[in-house]
Amino acid sequence: MELITVQDVWKTYRVGGEDVPVLKGVSMNVRRGELVALTGSSGGGKSTLMNTLGCLDRPTAGKYWLDGVEVSEMSAEQRAVIRGQKIGFVFQNFSLLPRTSALDNVLMPLTYAVPRANMAEGRRRAIALLERVGLAERMDHHPSQLSGGQMQRVAIARALINNPALLLADEPTGNLDSKTSIEILDMFRKLNAEEGLTILLVTHDPSVAATAGRVVRMKDGLVESGAFSALPQSPLTPQRD
Repeated sequence: MELITVQDVWKTYRVGGEDVPVLKGVSMNVRRGELVALTGSSGGGKSTLMNTLGCLDRPTAGKYWLDGVEVSEMSAEQRAVIRGQKIGFVFQNFSLLPRTSALDNVLMPLTYAVPRANMAEGRRRAIALLERVGLAERMDHHPSQLSGGQMQRVAIARALINNPALLLADEPTGNLDSKTSIEILDMFRKLNAEEGLTILLVTHDPSVAATAGRVVRMKDGLVESGAFSALPQSPLTPQRD
């Protein structure tokens, strides 16, 4: 079953009085439980596509279904609700609050959850997630007291606090050394294999992309290869030529 279905999506920006297309008719899918890498050279459109998939932006034309809901025509407020309910984000620069403990960083998404979260239950879940990522002894530490790998582990726990259907990881190993990168990628693989979490890794690094079950390559605003899962498609999924 598809978690993501993208059908003929375009994204055009107005620059200097001219329309500049960045996405030029992208169609692809991601099935529930997949670990997919989205890769391609700089300027190929992967960041713009990630923003669309993450409901941070909406396409100029085309359709996007997330977990069976058509979100491409939603308002910014509606997309914000969907993001909070369905999507967890992990970024290259960690994006942690600097004067806040690891535990409170993980709890942060609950403060704007819709419907309102049970904070007592949320705290128990946050503690369990930090224990799972190996930070049981670092919950009260601020980001400045943590290594890069530990900060990314906090970011992963924060991304999981709302039980998302989709985890979007944007260059998640870009600021990490080789050993720590391997540890973080192994964590993603375990989350995918053991919990069935759907993960989309956005990366320019071929070695990171190689850890995924499927690689979607973008070039010049189009998907060059890997657009569709080899598994049977649902009626919503655009058929391959």
